[in-house]
Amino acid sequence: KQIRREVDVLTLTATPIPRTLHMSLLGIRDLSVIETPPTDRQVIRTYVSPYEDSIVREAILRELGREGQVFYIHNRVSSIFAVAEELRQLVPEARIGVGHGQMRERELSQVMHQFVTGAIDVLVSTTIVESGLDIPNANTIIIRRADAFGLAELYQLRGRVGRSSRRAYAYLLVADPAKLGSNARRRLEVLQALDDLGVGFRLALQDMEIRGAGNLLGKDQSGQINLVGFELYSKILKDAILELRLREEGGARPAAPLWETEMQLGFPTHVPPTYMPDVADRLLLYQRLVELQDEAEAQTLVEDLEDRYGNLPRDVVCLVEGMIFRSELRRAGIQLAQYRDSQLRIRFHPDVSLSRQRLLAVIAGSKGRYRLTPNEMLLIDLSSVKVNSPRDLTVSLRALLLSIGDSTARTL
Repeated sequence: KQIRREVDVLTLTATPIPRTLHMSLLGIRDLSVIETPPTDRQVIRTYVSPYEDSIVREAILRELGREGQVFYIHNRVSSIFAVAEELRQLVPEARIGVGHGQMRERELSQVMHQFVTGAIDVLVSTTIVESGLDIPNANTIIIRRADAFGLAELYQLRGRVGRSSRRAYAYLLVADPAKLGSNARRRLEVLQALDDLGVGFRLALQDMEIRGAGNLLGKDQSGQINLVGFELYSKILKDAILELRLREEGGARPAAPLWETEMQLGFPTHVPPTYMPDVADRLLLYQRLVELQDEAEAQTLVEDLEDRYGNLPRDVVCLVEGMIFRSELRRAGIQLAQYRDSQLRIRFHPDVSLSRQRLLAVIAGSKGRYRLTPNEMLLIDLSSVKVNSPRDLTVSLRALLLSIGDSTARTL
C-alpha cells in the first residue's frame, strides 16, 4: 500500500486474528466468508481428556490399524526427544520421528519427507506443523497440554488432519481438568462444540470474545476492553467510523437518540427453529435485526433470508417489520410505543424538541383520531384501519410525524 496506493490486497485466512476480524466487522476492511467444505470432507471428532497413557496408546493403535499416521504435538523443544522415547516404550509397534523448528534444515526436511512418504507412523513435533501441511494419510492428532494453546492455534493444529474423505480424530489432552483456568476451559469447550465443517469464522468470533479485539491503531493483536465492555466499545467505534465516512463524503450524520425505545405491540415476533435450525445463525440474525436502520437494509436482509432459507414465516415478517417500526420510533425520539385494542399509544422523550403548539393543533384538527392524556401519552385511534402487522403501525406513525412537521427527529 505504501508503494502503490491503488493496489488491492486480498487476505486469506482460516481464523483471522481478533484485531483483523474486528476491523472487518466494523467495516474498515471488507469481509467475505467461505463456508463450503471440500467434497467428501468429514467432520473431525474432537475429544478433551486428562492425559493418560492408555488413551494415547489406543488412539495411535486405532490409526495404525487403518494404515494411517499420527501427529503428536509437544511444544517443548527441551523435552521433545524424551517424550518421543516415552512413546516408543508405550507403542513399540509404531515408527516414531521427531521434528521441531530448531533442527538443521536438512534434518528437518529428511524427517518430514519420511513422514510424507509413510516411512514414519507418528511424528512428534512442535507447532511447526500447524500450517502448510497437507498429508491425507494423517488422520489422528494428539495435542499434549492443549490448555496452553490459543483457540485459533488449536483450530489450525486440528486442521492438519481430516484432509481426505476419511474420518479424523483430534485428542486435546490436559494435565488436570480441575485446575484449568476459565479461559483455557472455555477455549477447549468451544473447539469441542464447533465440530461442524466450515466453522472457522464462528470460531474466530469466539476467539475475539475471549481475547478481546486488540488495539485498533497499535500493534496489539488482541486484548480486553475491561473498562467499557466489548459491545459498547464496538458500538462507539462503529459510530465513529460511520461519522468519519459521512464527513469525507460531504454528508452530515443525523443526530441519533441516546435512549432506547420500548415497544409492546402484541405481534408474534421470533425466529422459529423450524425455519432456521442453527442456534448461532438465529443469534446472528437477531443481532442484524437490532442494527437495522431503514427499510433498504431490511429489504437486503429479507432477500438474504429468502435466498438461504426460503419464504419468511409470519413471525419473522412481523419481527423484521417490528424492527423497522422501532427504528422509526427512535429517529422520532419516541420513548414508549404500545399497541392494543386498536389504539397506538406513544410517549415522546422529554428531551425531544417537539413543537407543542403544532402538536395540539394537529390533535384539534384530527376529529378525535389523536388524543393527549394528562400524563403526556399520545393516543392514536386506529379502529378504522386494518392493522395486521407492524408495517401498518409504521404507516400511521409516519402520517402523524408528517402532520407535525417531523421536527421530532432533532434532539435538544
